[in-house]
Amino acid sequence: RVFPSVPGGRLYTIIMAAAASAAADGTAEPGMEAEVQELPLGCGGEGGSPAAGRSPEGDERRDPPQASVSNGGDAESGKELVELKVIWNKNKYDVKFCLDSTGAELKQKIHSLTGLPPAMQKVMFKGLLPEEKTLREIKVTNGAKIMVVGSTINDVLAVNTPKEAAQQEVKAEENKKEPLCRQKQHRKVLDKGKPDDVMPSVKGVQERLPTVPLSGMYNKSGGKVRLTFKLEQDQLWIGTKERTEKLPMGSIKNVVSEPIEGHEDYHMMAFQLGPTEASYYWVYWVPTQYVDAIKDTVLGKWQYF
Repeated sequence: RVFPSVPGGRLYTIIMAAAASAAADGTAEPGMEAEVQELPLGCGGEGGSPAAGRSPEGDERRDPPQASVSNGGDAESGKELVELKVIWNKNKYDVKFCLDSTGAELKQKIHSLTGLPPAMQKVMFKGLLPEEKTLREIKVTNGAKIMVVGSTINDVLAVNTPKEAAQQEVKAEENKKEPLCRQKQHRKVLDKGKPDDVMPSVKGVQERLPTVPLSGMYNKSGGKVRLTFKLEQDQLWIGTKERTEKLPMGSIKNVVSEPIEGHEDYHMMAFQLGPTEASYYWVYWVPTQYVDAIKDTVLGKWQYF
């Protein structure tokens, strides 16, 4: 705007900013406010500050998850390992163990897995596992099943007390009587002589149970009988021509044996299935080298401690 009446004849031009005038009377031009708000969005999209909580490179900057890798432990480094399946009380454990470790060391490993003290374990692989030999010596291979039988100390004491009492009673009765092989009930079987297919015996030697059933023996009726030790089921199968009895080893209260006179490399043996002598199941012509292995497998070594 021009004001002509100014002292000194000079003209002073006062130019008012359109924007200021518009602000004063509330007539701002449409679209100006939107243009002001778009600027920060354009900065962010054109390489300005990244959105809060995110990195410029997105997910690529996240650290990868850490993987847990097991190689059998540092202690086994450089040693040959064998993969085992340890089975106890319906539980299965996959274990990698040093092939040159002994049976006693394997029992310590089982203790760490199950909580069973080594002295309370009955560990079986093709018979009772020898503590002094290595897994390599007894020919353990990958995928081998190791059967473990055992209970807590309280359970064992509760079960073993009647067994120990029964053993003492049997020994006392044996001391009073004449040798078993001279008794009439046994003579009628022994007088038949040695079976033609009896298994070979080795006197003065103790061996583990063979991988095949023990056969070529007689029962008290003079019929052929075989013994099969189902370690994975903790059962003893007594088979005849007519049928097979499947007995849980925990149900066998005692095992007694005696050398046969004149044939001391063979034994007559009985499995006590009930509280009296009438419950004995007699087997004749058991090779002497397997007698201790049979007792250990059925009763467990702790029976003798």
